[in-house]
Amino acid sequence: MKKSKDDTLLWGLHAVNAALQNPERRHQTLWATANGVKELAIPPGLSVKDCDMATLNKMLPENAVHQGVVLKASHLEEPSLGSVLKNCNEDTKVVILDHVTDPHNVGAIVRTAAALGAQALVMTEKHSPPLSGTLAKTACGGIEALPIIKVTNLARAMDEIKELGFWTVGLDEHAPQTITEAGLTGKLALVMGAEGEGLRRLTRENCDHMVKLPTREDFSTLNVSVATALALYELVRGR
Repeated sequence: MKKSKDDTLLWGLHAVNAALQNPERRHQTLWATANGVKELAIPPGLSVKDCDMATLNKMLPENAVHQGVVLKASHLEEPSLGSVLKNCNEDTKVVILDHVTDPHNVGAIVRTAAALGAQALVMTEKHSPPLSGTLAKTACGGIEALPIIKVTNLARAMDEIKELGFWTVGLDEHAPQTITEAGLTGKLALVMGAEGEGLRRLTRENCDHMVKLPTREDFSTLNVSVATALALYELVRGR
């Protein structure tokens, strides 16, 4: 397990509350407005710095929707693939992201994966957004509930996931069959590519199955977070 290095800023009621309730976080400083602090479950011993909205706005990126709360906390320690997946049951589902870089999309995927009971989310150390800020806000606390594993080499990680008993399932609009028609069961790792580019060649070749969603042929495009939600739901709904 990799140690966290630096502290990070989190904002938004769901993201901050989830972090405050996570014993794996080291909480440093909490800033909140008079209204924002009323919505928080503040652990004993953590003081609150009273702020107005304008002060919080200056602390954060432009247009950050902080809802009157900002928390400085430690990064979460990053788990290893083996520690998370080695003792999974036969219905376990995992999401793998291949160069999905937009923090809003990744945050939405984290939120969906956590809600639908996925065991973990895997993405590369490079070509992925930091697990903080905008991503954490969009995930609505999902980064506290879902193990997120960053790897240096996605192909090797996929091989390791297969060795742990998973089938890898790539989503592509040109695949020969829909995800429903494939009738997939057992331990499954859903592999999603970036919008526009889709899955890279090596990633695609490393997938055991290629499937698609049953979209219109003349309008098959979907946002990657929406496509992930639909595909993951299809994989988990029968369990």
